[in-house]
Amino acid sequence: MSQKHPVVAVTGSSGAGTTTVKRAFEHIFRREGITPAIVEGDSFHRYGRKEMKEAVEVLRKEGRTLSHFGAEGNLFDKLENLFRTYGETGSGEIRYYLHNEQEAAPYNQEPGTFTAWQPVDPNSDLLFYEGLHGGIVTEGADVAKWVDLLIGVVPIVNLEWIQKIHRDTAERGYSAEAVTDTILRRMPDYVQFVTPQFSRTDINFQRIPIVDTSNPFISRDIPTPDESFIVIRFRHPQKYDFPYLMQMISGSWMSRPNTLVVPGVKMGFAMEIILTPIIHDMIEKKRGG
Repeated sequence: MSQKHPVVAVTGSSGAGTTTVKRAFEHIFRREGITPAIVEGDSFHRYGRKEMKEAVEVLRKEGRTLSHFGAEGNLFDKLENLFRTYGETGSGEIRYYLHNEQEAAPYNQEPGTFTAWQPVDPNSDLLFYEGLHGGIVTEGADVAKWVDLLIGVVPIVNLEWIQKIHRDTAERGYSAEAVTDTILRRMPDYVQFVTPQFSRTDINFQRIPIVDTSNPFISRDIPTPDESFIVIRFRHPQKYDFPYLMQMISGSWMSRPNTLVVPGVKMGFAMEIILTPIIHDMIEKKRGG
């Protein structure tokens, strides 16, 4: 962990809503005049789109599974090395995964491929990671060790599946059956690699719907924010002024000494209220203020 070169990571599984947290951080960075080095978790997958399909099929014939959640599908050693190197020196190597034709065109590459590795912006104020493995710990890699602020985004699993099914069918052209197969294939790695990270996070944001999501595979609609609550768990509750937070966030209450519950429509606002002082103090210490 580093005071001079802080590392901030947002971790959550596919379809969990980590982009909402990323947007909140973008607002904070803009207001605080912070230049982040942004790292997308997809860029540390081991295989491009075509290679991943081929590898999945090969292992399937052997009775084995492969997913983007697990160790075989990712470069955890390189991710740990980036976090460690950035924390120590403010440098490191990153690359980008090109999801679609729009992202791929400037690089004259095919979608579903990676750019070449390149140095982190030397003028960045902090490293900001958003993806699946910001708090991963395995026998061969300890990424969480080098993170100064770790945020988890964890909808209840039925809601997570609903969001993934809707996103992958609407935006990526997959059938509902294909997405369901992916969910099932990933489940062992989800349990082994993704879930344990949320015991290491500093703050968890968990979205809980208040409508029936008992069968996510036939759900036609994603529950809206006003049909949800956000359960926010703090690892070190003594650091936070909960009376102030409840005063600022209308309709919020404490369900446990370390847990704040807020209306779903207040999620983005709650994130900014909670996270802004943390980032502000982090940058003040970095700059010697």
